[in-house]
Amino acid sequence: MAEIITLDDIRDATVLIGKILRKKGHTVHTFTEEEDAITHAEMHKIDLAILDIKLKKMNGVEVLAILKKIDPSIRVIMLTGYPTVETAREAISLGADEYCVKPIDRDELEEKVEKVLNLAR
Repeated sequence: MAEIITLDDIRDATVLIGKILRKKGHTVHTFTEEEDAITHAEMHKIDLAILDIKLKKMNGVEVLAILKKIDPSIRVIMLTGYPTVETAREAISLGADEYCVKPIDRDELEEKVEKVLNLAR
């Protein structure tokens, strides 16, 4: 299965995503600090990053750009509770594969993760 990181400034969101995806057999590392997620990606091969747009020190699009520099093949799903066309366009142009709106729907998340991971194969 896949190595996944999830980054959100709200711990409960990362816990929820972790529970959903671990039940599908994935290894999930959860982060609330941008630097911790980036350091983990530098030290480990990551198949998928699930990033919230609104974070503490940076935004998810900035983290996306850094992760793509670390590993251009990393797949990314962006999350937001505040969807805008501009944010979606920017995320997609920087290499995000999918975009999910919060609150997180379990079925939608599972479906998008499967779709994005299949793109990587």
